[in-house]
Formats: sequence, structure tokens, C-alpha cells
Amino acid sequence: MTLAIAAVATLIAAIIQRITGLGFVLALFGPLVLIYGAVEGTTIAVLLALAASLTAIPMVWRDIDWRRFVWIALPGIAMVPLGAMVVRMLDEAWLLILIALLAFFALTAGKIPSLSRLFVGRTGAMASGAAAGFMHATSGLSGPPLAAHAVGDRWNQRSFTATVQVIFAVLSLGSVITRGLPTTNTIDVSILIITTVLGIIAGSLLSRFVPAAIARRAMIVIAWCGGIVALIRGILLLMGIG
Repeated sequence: MTLAIAAVATLIAAIIQRITGLGFVLALFGPLVLIYGAVEGTTIAVLLALAASLTAIPMVWRDIDWRRFVWIALPGIAMVPLGAMVVRMLDEAWLLILIALLAFFALTAGKIPSLSRLFVGRTGAMASGAAAGFMHATSGLSGPPLAAHAVGDRWNQRSFTATVQVIFAVLSLGSVITRGLPTTNTIDVSILIITTVLGIIAGSLLSRFVPAAIARRAMIVIAWCGGIVALIRGILLLMGIG
């Protein structure tokens, strides 16, 4: 039953990712951390994010800005080990709270105009990459600093959406290497990976009919619910309840 719930959540998240270009882990982290725990759930989410990005890259290859990719990805990779170290240092309760807070930041960062002004130019690209690398290794939620750089630097939306797929792939690979593979049953993880690939393909087909705004609203609702539940779960664990 838990695998079925995880598979449905993964399918929905992958469809949203393909339609909007962002939001895979943001839509997925809630169900996974509640089913598998904070550490294992995030580890699975990051692995699935790698599968989602690798599946999407061939579809957006022509629009990738490789120069921007280098300036963002290199500092991002440099910060991944620090994020992985934080994960190893925190217990389950505090990690749940951290993931919830990062999710809330991800959901509200776009409403902070000054944030975009911090990530302008080449220096801004490197800073956004470093922040994304740390956030990706700790929670998989690396989109906000990248989106802030895109807004502040007036990065073309089509090119940005394509390029972040490669950035997500590199950060996910680095996070998988530093965090390790999931300990969950290999068959279950394989099913979730296949579901991710199918979701990306389905999202490509549905993108012709489903407006990105609707997919984005669905992702926001799912993410807020997941963040609130994760925060409550973390607080209850700190109190010795549950």
C-alpha cells in the first residue's frame, strides 16, 4: 500500500516537473519523508530527481545554456558534501524540521524581490549554484536560488527550464554519491524510478493540454501540505510523541 502511494505521488510530481520545469522534489518530498522517514525519503527523492532530469534532458537539449550551467554547477557541486554532512549530523526530528523550513522557503522565495537582486551576473550565478548545491544535498529542494537568479538576471524562461535539468542532474548525482543509495528494497526503488520516467513522458504529452499555471498551483498545494505535515511530525518527535 505504501509503495502504491509513493508511486502515485512520484507520477504526479514527474508530470508537474515536465510541465513546469521545476517542482519535482517539492511536490514529492512530503509523501516520501512520511512513508520512508526524513533521511531515507530524501535519499529516494534525490535519486528519483536524477532519473527525472536525465529523462527530460534529451527533450530540451537544444535550449541548454552550457556557459551558465558551468558557472552554476561547479560551486553547486562544491557545496554538496557540506549538505550531506549536515544530514548525517541531524537526527530525524531536526531533519524533518529543516526539510519543512526549506520547503516553506522554496514556496515563498518568489515573493521576496530582494532575493533576486542578490543573484545577478556571474557572481550571482555562482552564489545561486552554491546555495542550490547545499539545499539539494540536504533536502532535494534546490530550485529557489536558481529561480531567483533567473529572475534577477532576466534569464530566458525556455533556456532556464532546459538548463536547470542538467544542473539538477549533476547536483542529484553528487548528492547520491555523498549520501549513498537508498536502503529501501531495490525492487520498490526500481518501480519508483520507472514511474518517474513514465511521468516525465506523460508530462510531455500533457503539456500540450494542461496549462503550466494549473500544474504549478497543484504543486504548491501539495508542497504546502507536505511541509506542514513534516513540520508537525518533526515537532512531535522532538516532544517524544510518535
